[in-house]
Amino acid sequence: MGRDLKLENLTKRYGRLTAVDHVNLEIHEGEFICFLGPSGCGKTTVLRMITGFETVTEGKIIFDGRVINDLLPKKREFGIVFQSYALFPNMTVEENIAFGLKMRKMPKKVIAERVDVMLDLIGLSGWRKLYPAQLSGGQQQRVALVRALAPDPQVLLLDEPLSALDAKIRLRLRAEIKRLQQELKKTMIHVTHDQEEALSIADRVVVMEGGQFRQVGRPIEIYKNPSCRFVADFVGTSNFFEGRRTDDIVDLGKRKIKIAQNGSGINEAVSLSIRPEHVEVFKKGEPSAVDEPLNLVPGRIEVVVFQGAAVRLLIEIDGDEIIADINEKEFEQRSLKRGNEIFLYFPPEAFLVFAEGEGKT
Repeated sequence: MGRDLKLENLTKRYGRLTAVDHVNLEIHEGEFICFLGPSGCGKTTVLRMITGFETVTEGKIIFDGRVINDLLPKKREFGIVFQSYALFPNMTVEENIAFGLKMRKMPKKVIAERVDVMLDLIGLSGWRKLYPAQLSGGQQQRVALVRALAPDPQVLLLDEPLSALDAKIRLRLRAEIKRLQQELKKTMIHVTHDQEEALSIADRVVVMEGGQFRQVGRPIEIYKNPSCRFVADFVGTSNFFEGRRTDDIVDLGKRKIKIAQNGSGINEAVSLSIRPEHVEVFKKGEPSAVDEPLNLVPGRIEVVVFQGAAVRLLIEIDGDEIIADINEKEFEQRSLKRGNEIFLYFPPEAFLVFAEGEGKT
Protein backbone atom coordinates (compact mmCIF):
# COMPACT_ATOMS: atom_id res chain seq x y z
CA MET A 1 0.00 0.00 0.00
CA GLY A 2 1.35 3.45 -0.92
CA ARG A 3 0.94 6.67 1.01
CA ASP A 4 -2.84 6.77 0.82
CA LEU A 5 -5.03 9.50 2.27
CA LYS A 6 -8.29 8.44 3.93
CA LEU A 7 -11.25 10.49 5.08
CA GLU A 8 -13.38 8.64 7.65
CA ASN A 9 -16.76 10.14 8.62
CA LEU A 10 -15.20 13.57 8.18
CA THR A 11 -17.53 16.25 9.54
CA LYS A 12 -17.34 20.03 10.00
CA ARG A 13 -19.94 22.04 11.88
CA TYR A 14 -20.13 25.77 12.47
CA GLY A 15 -22.60 26.01 15.33
CA ARG A 16 -25.82 24.53 14.00
CA LEU A 17 -24.65 24.60 10.39
CA THR A 18 -23.17 21.33 9.08
CA ALA A 19 -20.79 22.28 6.27
CA VAL A 20 -19.42 18.75 5.71
CA ASP A 21 -21.49 15.76 6.79
CA HIS A 22 -19.81 12.40 7.57
CA VAL A 23 -17.96 11.93 4.27
CA ASN A 24 -15.75 8.95 3.47
CA LEU A 25 -13.09 8.60 0.77
CA GLU A 26 -9.84 6.76 0.12
CA ILE A 27 -7.36 8.57 -2.14
CA HIS A 28 -4.54 6.39 -3.45
CA GLU A 29 -0.95 7.58 -3.83
CA GLY A 30 -0.42 9.19 -7.25
CA GLU A 31 -4.16 9.67 -7.87
CA PHE A 32 -5.70 12.88 -9.25
CA ILE A 33 -8.97 13.61 -7.45
CA CYS A 34 -11.35 16.49 -8.24
CA PHE A 35 -13.94 17.74 -5.76
CA LEU A 36 -16.73 19.16 -7.90
CA GLY A 37 -19.84 20.99 -6.77
CA PRO A 38 -21.68 24.32 -6.61
CA SER A 39 -20.62 27.20 -4.36
CA GLY A 40 -21.25 26.48 -0.69
CA CYS A 41 -21.37 22.67 -1.06
CA GLY A 42 -18.42 22.13 1.33
CA LYS A 43 -15.65 21.22 -1.13
CA THR A 44 -13.20 23.93 0.00
CA THR A 45 -13.96 23.11 3.65
CA VAL A 46 -12.90 19.48 2.99
CA LEU A 47 -9.69 20.77 1.39
CA ARG A 48 -8.98 23.09 4.32
CA MET A 49 -9.47 20.25 6.81
CA ILE A 50 -7.02 18.09 4.84
CA THR A 51 -4.40 20.90 4.90
CA GLY A 52 -5.01 21.60 8.60
CA PHE A 53 -6.24 25.16 8.11
CA GLU A 54 -9.67 24.08 9.39
CA THR A 55 -10.24 21.94 12.49
CA VAL A 56 -12.18 18.67 12.25
CA THR A 57 -15.44 18.50 14.23
CA GLU A 58 -15.83 14.74 13.90
CA GLY A 59 -14.18 11.87 12.04
CA LYS A 60 -10.58 11.25 10.97
CA ILE A 61 -8.04 12.24 8.33
CA ILE A 62 -5.56 9.39 7.95
CA PHE A 63 -2.37 9.76 5.92
CA ASP A 64 0.15 6.96 5.46
CA GLY A 65 -1.61 4.94 8.14
CA ARG A 66 -1.71 7.59 10.89
CA VAL A 67 -4.36 10.05 12.05
CA ILE A 68 -3.23 13.62 11.28
CA ASN A 69 -6.26 15.57 12.65
CA ASP A 70 -4.15 17.47 15.20
CA LEU A 71 -0.99 17.83 13.12
CA LEU A 72 -0.05 21.45 12.35
CA PRO A 73 -0.35 22.41 8.65
CA LYS A 74 3.45 22.80 8.20
CA LYS A 75 4.04 19.34 9.71
CA ARG A 76 1.73 17.68 7.14
CA GLU A 77 4.11 18.42 4.26
CA PHE A 78 1.23 19.09 1.87
CA GLY A 79 1.56 21.75 -0.83
CA ILE A 80 -1.30 24.11 -1.65
CA VAL A 81 -2.05 26.39 -4.61
CA PHE A 82 -4.76 29.03 -4.18
CA GLN A 83 -6.96 30.87 -6.64
CA SER A 84 -5.03 34.10 -5.87
CA TYR A 85 -1.49 33.26 -6.85
CA ALA A 86 -0.10 34.60 -3.53
CA LEU A 87 3.38 35.16 -4.98
CA PHE A 88 5.70 37.50 -3.08
CA PRO A 89 5.69 40.71 -5.19
CA ASN A 90 9.16 41.81 -4.01
CA MET A 91 10.80 38.51 -5.03
CA THR A 92 11.81 37.33 -8.49
CA VAL A 93 10.40 34.15 -10.03
CA GLU A 94 13.40 32.09 -8.90
CA GLU A 95 13.30 33.61 -5.39
CA ASN A 96 9.60 32.76 -5.09
CA ILE A 97 10.27 29.14 -6.07
CA ALA A 98 13.28 28.91 -3.72
CA PHE A 99 11.42 30.39 -0.74
CA GLY A 100 9.97 27.14 0.64
CA LEU A 101 13.31 25.38 0.18
CA LYS A 102 15.16 28.11 2.10
CA MET A 103 12.64 27.84 4.94
CA ARG A 104 13.58 24.15 5.14
CA LYS A 105 17.26 25.21 5.38
CA MET A 106 18.32 23.20 2.34
CA PRO A 107 21.89 23.70 1.00
CA LYS A 108 22.24 26.51 -1.58
CA LYS A 109 23.45 24.11 -4.28
CA VAL A 110 20.42 21.83 -3.80
CA ILE A 111 18.08 24.85 -3.89
CA ALA A 112 19.64 26.16 -7.14
CA GLU A 113 19.35 22.73 -8.81
CA ARG A 114 15.74 22.31 -7.65
CA VAL A 115 14.76 25.78 -8.93
CA ASP A 116 16.31 24.94 -12.33
CA VAL A 117 14.31 21.69 -12.52
CA MET A 118 11.07 23.49 -11.59
CA LEU A 119 11.59 26.28 -14.15
CA ASP A 120 12.30 23.69 -16.87
CA LEU A 121 9.11 21.83 -15.93
CA ILE A 122 6.95 24.85 -16.77
CA GLY A 123 9.12 26.27 -19.57
CA LEU A 124 9.89 29.56 -17.79
CA SER A 125 13.68 29.32 -17.47
CA GLY A 126 14.08 32.62 -19.34
CA TRP A 127 11.80 34.43 -16.87
CA ARG A 128 13.68 33.61 -13.66
CA LYS A 129 14.82 37.20 -12.93
CA LEU A 130 11.40 38.78 -13.53
CA TYR A 131 9.04 39.89 -10.79
CA PRO A 132 5.40 38.67 -10.54
CA ALA A 133 4.04 42.03 -11.78
CA GLN A 134 5.94 41.48 -15.05
CA LEU A 135 4.19 38.15 -15.69
CA SER A 136 0.75 37.36 -17.13
CA GLY A 137 -1.88 35.69 -14.90
CA GLY A 138 -1.20 32.31 -16.50
CA GLN A 139 2.57 32.63 -15.96
CA GLN A 140 2.04 33.67 -12.34
CA GLN A 141 -0.13 30.64 -11.72
CA ARG A 142 2.50 28.34 -13.25
CA VAL A 143 5.08 29.82 -10.89
CA ALA A 144 2.68 29.34 -7.94
CA LEU A 145 2.24 25.72 -9.03
CA VAL A 146 5.95 24.86 -9.11
CA ARG A 147 6.61 26.88 -5.95
CA ALA A 148 4.23 24.50 -4.19
CA LEU A 149 5.86 21.48 -5.90
CA ALA A 150 9.47 22.53 -5.24
CA PRO A 151 9.68 21.13 -1.67
CA ASP A 152 8.34 17.80 -3.03
CA PRO A 153 5.13 17.68 -0.96
CA GLN A 154 3.43 14.34 -0.25
CA VAL A 155 0.13 15.71 -1.59
CA LEU A 156 -0.62 18.83 -3.64
CA LEU A 157 -3.96 20.56 -3.01
CA LEU A 158 -5.35 23.01 -5.57
CA ASP A 159 -8.15 25.37 -4.52
CA GLU A 160 -9.84 26.59 -7.74
CA PRO A 161 -6.43 27.63 -9.14
CA LEU A 162 -7.67 28.42 -12.64
CA SER A 163 -10.94 30.26 -12.00
CA ALA A 164 -9.42 33.78 -12.28
CA LEU A 165 -7.91 33.09 -15.72
CA ASP A 166 -9.46 33.53 -19.15
CA ALA A 167 -10.79 30.50 -21.06
CA LYS A 168 -7.85 29.82 -23.40
CA ILE A 169 -5.23 30.07 -20.64
CA ARG A 170 -7.39 27.88 -18.39
CA LEU A 171 -7.38 25.15 -21.07
CA ARG A 172 -3.60 25.34 -21.44
CA LEU A 173 -2.93 25.30 -17.71
CA ARG A 174 -5.40 22.47 -17.19
CA ALA A 175 -3.34 20.33 -19.58
CA GLU A 176 -0.14 21.52 -17.88
CA ILE A 177 -1.37 20.48 -14.43
CA LYS A 178 -2.36 17.05 -15.74
CA ARG A 179 1.02 16.64 -17.46
CA LEU A 180 2.90 17.61 -14.29
CA GLN A 181 0.80 15.25 -12.18
CA GLN A 182 1.47 12.31 -14.50
CA GLU A 183 5.17 13.15 -14.85
CA LEU A 184 5.75 13.56 -11.11
CA LYS A 185 3.26 10.78 -10.11
CA LYS A 186 2.07 13.16 -7.41
CA THR A 187 -1.17 12.79 -5.43
CA MET A 188 -3.25 15.85 -6.29
CA ILE A 189 -6.60 17.04 -4.95
CA HIS A 190 -8.25 19.75 -7.03
CA VAL A 191 -11.32 21.75 -5.99
CA THR A 192 -13.47 23.24 -8.76
CA HIS A 193 -17.04 24.20 -9.66
CA ASP A 194 -16.18 23.76 -13.37
CA GLN A 195 -17.53 20.37 -14.51
CA GLU A 196 -15.55 20.41 -17.77
CA GLU A 197 -12.34 20.99 -15.83
CA ALA A 198 -13.07 18.12 -13.42
CA LEU A 199 -14.05 15.65 -16.14
CA SER A 200 -11.02 16.45 -18.30
CA ILE A 201 -8.23 16.10 -15.72
CA ALA A 202 -9.36 13.86 -12.84
CA ASP A 203 -8.78 10.14 -12.37
CA ARG A 204 -11.85 10.21 -10.12
CA VAL A 205 -14.42 12.93 -9.48
CA VAL A 206 -16.17 13.51 -6.14
CA VAL A 207 -19.49 15.30 -6.76
CA MET A 208 -20.62 17.24 -3.68
CA GLU A 209 -23.93 18.78 -2.66
CA GLY A 210 -25.00 20.08 0.72
CA GLY A 211 -21.88 18.85 2.52
CA GLN A 212 -22.23 15.30 1.24
CA PHE A 213 -20.55 13.18 -1.43
CA ARG A 214 -23.32 12.41 -3.95
CA GLN A 215 -21.13 10.26 -6.21
CA VAL A 216 -17.50 9.22 -6.50
CA GLY A 217 -16.27 7.68 -9.74
CA ARG A 218 -14.29 7.97 -12.96
CA PRO A 219 -15.36 10.92 -15.15
CA ILE A 220 -17.02 8.64 -17.74
CA GLU A 221 -19.00 6.82 -15.00
CA ILE A 222 -20.19 10.11 -13.49
CA TYR A 223 -21.33 11.34 -16.90
CA LYS A 224 -22.91 8.13 -18.22
CA ASN A 225 -24.32 6.71 -14.99
CA PRO A 226 -25.14 9.53 -12.58
CA SER A 227 -26.30 8.13 -9.24
CA CYS A 228 -29.06 10.69 -8.66
CA ARG A 229 -30.90 13.53 -10.31
CA PHE A 230 -28.58 16.18 -8.82
CA VAL A 231 -25.50 14.60 -10.45
CA ALA A 232 -27.31 14.16 -13.80
CA ASP A 233 -28.26 17.85 -13.68
CA PHE A 234 -24.95 19.27 -12.41
CA VAL A 235 -22.57 17.23 -14.58
CA GLY A 236 -23.22 17.88 -18.26
CA THR A 237 -26.60 18.90 -19.66
CA SER A 238 -29.77 16.82 -19.34
CA ASN A 239 -33.42 17.03 -20.32
CA PHE A 240 -35.75 16.07 -17.47
CA PHE A 241 -39.32 14.81 -17.45
CA GLU A 242 -41.51 14.12 -14.42
CA GLY A 243 -44.10 11.38 -14.58
CA ARG A 244 -45.55 8.19 -13.16
CA ARG A 245 -44.21 4.82 -14.23
CA THR A 246 -46.06 1.56 -14.65
CA ASP A 247 -43.60 -1.11 -15.81
CA ASP A 248 -41.86 0.32 -18.92
CA ILE A 249 -44.37 3.12 -19.69
CA VAL A 250 -44.09 6.56 -18.08
CA ASP A 251 -47.13 8.84 -18.13
CA LEU A 252 -45.90 12.44 -18.38
CA GLY A 253 -49.43 13.88 -18.38
CA LYS A 254 -49.19 15.42 -21.89
CA ARG A 255 -47.82 12.22 -23.43
CA LYS A 256 -46.57 8.73 -22.63
CA ILE A 257 -42.98 7.57 -23.08
CA LYS A 258 -41.56 4.08 -23.26
CA ILE A 259 -38.33 3.34 -21.36
CA ALA A 260 -35.96 0.39 -21.50
CA GLN A 261 -35.57 0.02 -17.73
CA ASN A 262 -38.34 -2.41 -16.99
CA GLY A 263 -39.25 -1.70 -13.38
CA SER A 264 -42.12 -3.40 -11.62
CA GLY A 265 -43.56 -0.18 -10.25
CA ILE A 266 -47.25 0.65 -10.60
CA ASN A 267 -48.00 4.39 -10.80
CA GLU A 268 -44.58 5.13 -9.27
CA ALA A 269 -43.38 8.79 -9.30
CA VAL A 270 -40.16 9.07 -11.36
CA SER A 271 -37.88 11.59 -13.08
CA LEU A 272 -36.57 10.73 -16.54
CA SER A 273 -33.29 12.15 -17.78
CA ILE A 274 -31.87 12.07 -21.33
CA ARG A 275 -28.69 13.73 -22.61
CA PRO A 276 -29.03 16.15 -25.60
CA GLU A 277 -26.72 14.00 -27.79
CA HIS A 278 -29.12 11.06 -27.43
CA VAL A 279 -32.17 12.99 -28.70
CA GLU A 280 -32.67 12.32 -32.43
CA VAL A 281 -34.04 15.01 -34.75
CA PHE A 282 -36.03 14.39 -37.96
CA LYS A 283 -37.27 17.11 -40.30
CA LYS A 284 -40.86 16.72 -41.47
CA GLY A 285 -40.75 14.63 -44.63
CA GLU A 286 -37.48 12.92 -43.68
CA PRO A 287 -37.73 9.15 -43.19
CA SER A 288 -38.11 8.46 -39.47
CA ALA A 289 -38.22 4.69 -39.07
CA VAL A 290 -37.90 4.26 -35.31
CA ASP A 291 -38.09 1.28 -32.95
CA GLU A 292 -40.68 2.83 -30.65
CA PRO A 293 -43.30 5.08 -32.34
CA LEU A 294 -44.65 6.17 -28.94
CA ASN A 295 -41.39 8.12 -28.39
CA LEU A 296 -41.62 10.09 -31.67
CA VAL A 297 -42.90 13.58 -30.76
CA PRO A 298 -43.59 16.62 -33.00
CA GLY A 299 -41.82 19.89 -32.16
CA ARG A 300 -40.41 23.11 -33.53
CA ILE A 301 -36.84 24.49 -33.50
CA GLU A 302 -36.91 27.76 -31.52
CA VAL A 303 -33.20 28.55 -31.05
CA VAL A 304 -30.02 27.41 -32.83
CA VAL A 305 -26.73 27.72 -30.90
CA PHE A 306 -23.48 27.08 -32.79
CA GLN A 307 -20.91 25.40 -30.51
CA GLY A 308 -18.12 24.52 -32.92
CA ALA A 309 -18.15 20.79 -33.65
CA ALA A 310 -21.76 20.50 -32.44
CA VAL A 311 -24.91 22.57 -32.87
CA ARG A 312 -27.35 22.85 -29.98
CA LEU A 313 -31.04 23.06 -30.82
CA LEU A 314 -33.65 24.34 -28.37
CA ILE A 315 -36.89 22.68 -29.41
CA GLU A 316 -40.40 23.40 -28.16
CA ILE A 317 -42.75 20.44 -27.65
CA ASP A 318 -46.12 20.97 -25.98
CA GLY A 319 -44.87 24.05 -24.13
CA ASP A 320 -41.71 22.29 -22.89
CA GLU A 321 -38.18 23.13 -24.03
CA ILE A 322 -35.98 20.22 -25.10
CA ILE A 323 -32.26 20.46 -25.91
CA ALA A 324 -30.81 18.34 -28.74
CA ASP A 325 -27.18 18.34 -29.89
CA ILE A 326 -26.24 17.32 -33.41
CA ASN A 327 -23.02 17.22 -35.41
CA GLU A 328 -22.29 20.53 -37.21
CA LYS A 329 -21.71 18.76 -40.56
CA GLU A 330 -25.03 16.94 -40.29
CA PHE A 331 -26.77 20.22 -39.33
CA GLU A 332 -25.45 21.87 -42.53
CA GLN A 333 -26.24 18.90 -44.80
CA ARG A 334 -29.84 18.68 -43.57
CA SER A 335 -30.39 22.48 -43.79
CA LEU A 336 -31.93 22.65 -40.33
CA LYS A 337 -32.87 26.12 -39.12
CA ARG A 338 -34.94 28.07 -36.63
CA GLY A 339 -38.66 27.65 -37.21
CA ASN A 340 -38.43 24.14 -38.73
CA GLU A 341 -41.26 21.80 -37.79
CA ILE A 342 -39.52 18.60 -36.77
CA PHE A 343 -39.96 15.29 -34.94
CA LEU A 344 -37.92 14.34 -31.90
CA TYR A 345 -37.19 10.72 -31.09
CA PHE A 346 -36.25 9.57 -27.60
CA PRO A 347 -34.65 6.07 -27.73
CA PRO A 348 -36.06 4.07 -24.79
CA GLU A 349 -32.60 2.81 -23.80
CA ALA A 350 -31.20 6.39 -23.59
CA PHE A 351 -33.29 7.34 -20.54
CA LEU A 352 -31.98 7.32 -17.00
CA VAL A 353 -34.74 6.81 -14.45
CA PHE A 354 -34.67 8.33 -10.98
CA ALA A 355 -37.31 7.22 -8.49
CA GLU A 356 -39.10 10.18 -6.87
CA GLY A 357 -36.65 12.56 -8.51
CA GLU A 358 -33.61 11.28 -6.63
CA GLY A 359 -32.14 7.78 -6.43
CA LYS A 360 -31.38 6.00 -9.67
CA THR A 361 -33.33 2.83 -10.32
